Amino acid sequence: MSTVQPDYWERLVRELTRLPAETGWVEFKLNNSDPDMIGQRISALSNSAALEDQETAYLVWGVQDETHEIVGTTFNPVGAKKGNENLEAWLVRMLAPRLNIAFHSLTIDEKPVVVLEIPAAKGQPTRFSGSEWIRVDSTTHPLRDHGGKEAELWRQFDRRPFESLIAQSDCTEDEVVERLDYPAYFERLNLPLPADRRGIIAKLAEDRLIIRNEAGHWDITNLGAILYARRLPDFPGLARKAMRVIVYKGKTRVVTEREQEGLRGYASGFEGLMEWIDSQLPRNEVIGQALRRAVPLFPELAVRELVANALIHQDFSIGGTGPMVEIFDGRIEITNPGTTLIDIQRILNHAPALAMRHSHASCVA
Repeated sequence: MSTVQPDYWERLVRELTRLPAETGWVEFKLNNSDPDMIGQRISALSNSAALEDQETAYLVWGVQDETHEIVGTTFNPVGAKKGNENLEAWLVRMLAPRLNIAFHSLTIDEKPVVVLEIPAAKGQPTRFSGSEWIRVDSTTHPLRDHGGKEAELWRQFDRRPFESLIAQSDCTEDEVVERLDYPAYFERLNLPLPADRRGIIAKLAEDRLIIRNEAGHWDITNLGAILYARRLPDFPGLARKAMRVIVYKGKTRVVTEREQEGLRGYASGFEGLMEWIDSQLPRNEVIGQALRRAVPLFPELAVRELVANALIHQDFSIGGTGPMVEIFDGRIEITNPGTTLIDIQRILNHAPALAMRHSHASCVA
């Protein structure tokens, strides 16, 4: 689960109670603590959240279903059990795939409230006790009885791109402008910098670099972070995606002379990255009519294109590794995570646009 501010859950509950009705990813309960009911709701809410392009679903105890009034609950997840097993542990064991669900107990207006945080299904429908469930309006049904929703759910799994996922959640406007290099964003797009923060936030949201969350704050998307992070290490899920540049002595990897790791987002830091790489590349001296001049051993434009493609065409689903540039005497190797989607033997005679779009192989110059 994401780290959030201390008042997040109260803000979330108050925002959810302002909804005109329950949704596919929000359900209110008073005191019903039946374990099987909870398990079915987890499956249904998780699948419906994925169907409605939501990151998280919520089951909330202590809110009146019809009026959305906060009235409190007697349900206590800490002491709840299924047989002799802790309720939360039992629920996780009965879910497939396993979900990182979490109960949050709080007091709002001196009334006890419980929120069950449920991640949206990813890759396949969430099952409880071997069955898949879905929300239809405000009721829960077996997914198999709704073939259209099941087909749409599988299509949703195929089209949920990496860039729309959340890199950091529940940021205030101050934190957004602190963590994203918004001046570089406006400069790259040749846009005038808005006069106030509201204009900056509105434009970042328009391009889906940030999205407003259910608690009224902002979530920074992977797109916003990977392109315009002031510091990629501030986003734990993306920290290893920073470009590494290693300069070796000689033609092997035995001795490392120097190493540099990029800290900024790809778009905001690309110019500085290329300047540093260019400064490390070997050069030949060429004697002109009057003066000697140093000429890079590798064409600057070719290296720039290779580095840009390594950044953009990597497989972002592979964690723990990122793109790398290795500089040796007489050659440069540029690699990124992933495998080629075309036969490696056909790269040279494959259609150039398709080969460039899908290649995740290493490049050697």
